[in-house]
Amino acid sequence: MADDSTPLPYPNLKVPQWHYQIQNVPRLKEQASSSFWKAVEEDEMAPYLRHIQSDRADLLEKLSEKNEKELQTFEDKLKEAEENEGESEISALLRSKAMYLARIGDKERAVTALDLALAKTAGLGARIDLVLAVVRIGLFYSDNDLVNAHIAKATDLIDSGGDWDRRNRLKVYRALHHLSIREFKEGAELLIDSLSTFTATELMEYEDFVGLTVLAAGVGCDRKGIKAKILSSSEVTGCLPQIPQLASMVDSLYKSNYAQFFLSLADVEQNYLLTNPILAPHARYYVREMRIKGYTQLLESYRSLTMERMCRSFGVSEAFIDADLSRFIASGRINCTIDKVDGVITTNKLASQNKTAMYEQIIKQGDILLSDIQRLHRVVG
Repeated sequence: MADDSTPLPYPNLKVPQWHYQIQNVPRLKEQASSSFWKAVEEDEMAPYLRHIQSDRADLLEKLSEKNEKELQTFEDKLKEAEENEGESEISALLRSKAMYLARIGDKERAVTALDLALAKTAGLGARIDLVLAVVRIGLFYSDNDLVNAHIAKATDLIDSGGDWDRRNRLKVYRALHHLSIREFKEGAELLIDSLSTFTATELMEYEDFVGLTVLAAGVGCDRKGIKAKILSSSEVTGCLPQIPQLASMVDSLYKSNYAQFFLSLADVEQNYLLTNPILAPHARYYVREMRIKGYTQLLESYRSLTMERMCRSFGVSEAFIDADLSRFIASGRINCTIDKVDGVITTNKLASQNKTAMYEQIIKQGDILLSDIQRLHRVVG
């Protein structure tokens, strides 16, 4: 892990995803199982098997023996280096040992070893790589505290003089964390900003990165943003044939093809949200936000329209639209009224404009208050 090296893809973030699919997605169980066990064996992940309480005692024993042998080799080399080599050789061995512990999924020992390696490493680039390795461990084990703390640490290191490549890598780490805590707008901004500079292959493959960018943009960008930053992006359009359901979802929303939009959204839910342990907890939220976006986009074009017209546009029943819209109207997410007698939906654009004006006024007043506080602080100081 020299300063100019590519970070190793450890731990393999696909492993917890495959494990999740084995347990929660029956149609993917066989395929996920094959990939899962192959990766676990290749990376000698005995500690991870103990963590998930695997019943594969034979494999666990075999991999544990490999772990003990490899770690003993590291100890022997470190002892020799401490007696005969310099600080740089010791530092390199400590980094290699730490990355092996990350590779096998030994969370506690890996974090401890990475911290020790960090203390013994002089190069800024290598130090940043060690901190990002801890972030990957946090993402692997869904440990938000570990992720938060080490993203902050990586940010401080990069701000102190980190290179362009690592600064760009960190954006993708931060974006993935934002998505894991349901901050799609923040995640989308970072992912879109990384489209032309993506090198974080230790986190995910490029096609998966583009897919995640399109997915986040669905909720995180408005219609104009989807067109400018997704549908007009050469990096995205080059990958759209590999992600047809996501492509169809954003394209049909932009082109106001709402029936196709609903079909594509259902496909995205099944194939991208519910199959990913990071996104699955937010699947209902995501689908709800996208439905609101579709409804709002259509209603903004009319002062009123018939229930029958809206049902036909979205390709769903009147009962579905009635129940769905009523819920969003009651929660203040959509400004319209439903006249069930005449079967007419009337938009309340004034209410929407008033809400926007109130929001802008609150922001403006908040900025003024903040300026006053800062000015007072300077006077008192």
